[in-house]
Amino acid sequence: MYFQDEPEHITMLRETLRRFVEAEAPRESVREWDRECRYPKDVFRKLADLGVCGLTVDESHGGSGRDIVAAVAVIEELCRKSTALAGPYIHCAFYGGLNISESGSPEQKSELLPRIVNGDVIFAYGLSEPDVGGELANVRTTARKSADGRKVIVNGTKRWCTAAKDSDYVLCLARSDADAPKYKNLSFILVPTDLPGITMTPIRHTSIRYAETTDTIFDDVEVPIENVLGGEEGWNKGWQMLAGPALDVEKLETAACALGIATAAVEDAWQYAQERKQFGGVISGHQAVRHALVDARTKLMACRHMLYHAAWLANENRPCAVETSMAKLFIADTTVEIVMSCQRVMGAYGLAEEYDMERYMRDIVCWPIVGGSSNMQRNNIAARLKLAS
Repeated sequence: MYFQDEPEHITMLRETLRRFVEAEAPRESVREWDRECRYPKDVFRKLADLGVCGLTVDESHGGSGRDIVAAVAVIEELCRKSTALAGPYIHCAFYGGLNISESGSPEQKSELLPRIVNGDVIFAYGLSEPDVGGELANVRTTARKSADGRKVIVNGTKRWCTAAKDSDYVLCLARSDADAPKYKNLSFILVPTDLPGITMTPIRHTSIRYAETTDTIFDDVEVPIENVLGGEEGWNKGWQMLAGPALDVEKLETAACALGIATAAVEDAWQYAQERKQFGGVISGHQAVRHALVDARTKLMACRHMLYHAAWLANENRPCAVETSMAKLFIADTTVEIVMSCQRVMGAYGLAEEYDMERYMRDIVCWPIVGGSSNMQRNNIAARLKLAS
């Protein structure tokens, strides 16, 4: 395996983003956004003006050209400061930009991709349900065509719809054919959130509080047939859309979030240990603390290598289902270890609200769960590598 320096345009992008978050996301504002479970729409507008939302969109539709490695770097850099900017970026550039670019109809691409590039449209995922977690092929939400075939009528409940209230569309996975075999009976529907028949009920949660998470209930919601992802040609093709590049990249999104949070935790603990004095000197002079911090940095480096190798494979359109699952599994689990170790270096202060470590702790514990749990990734890897069962 060969390695090279990070491409110059990504290094420059990181420097731009670091200056941006330093100016636009001061610590007290970040804490306020977390307390209020919201993201700053005015700051996101400025972020979009940097052009980062176009990193998942072809130049023909106003984007910068598909650059998964650069887009993953954006998530990492934003999460080093707060999920309050990374969250809406993912909902725009990934949930929207990547899915429309990969699977949208020509009309959907023409209408939505330029707006995505400008940061003008946000998408929420409608995947999980009250009785369906990771086994998405068994969703119970239904979509049926109207008698004249010009509308799709959606019924059901979607759970864990983060930012649905802030979104223009819910990208809803629905069972669209009661008689077709499993995996050939699903469709994605772009459901505008302002349609009649939609109810949203908040779900309170402690982690990644950049937006409210809801149950989103569809009661005879009528959507134009043109809103089937891929157009009418996309009817009953939802599973292959989900199980293709979109799923690989979703694993990279969540891994990048975890890496960004863990990086911030290591940097904070590293600095704290060199300032905090106990027993006659700074605590970074004590072997136990030194070893803990060095182990954390070493694990962080391993996470970084796994993430960007998998992102490079995805960007090159190479088969990467195993590598993205491995990256998601390793990074999600390992960053929990990293942040917990950093919190211990800071002791009681690592739990105090006046320090960001408290938020890192709350946020990091979700990543082995969301975006496909760690055990699901293990199952995926074993199946892909044809481990006998």
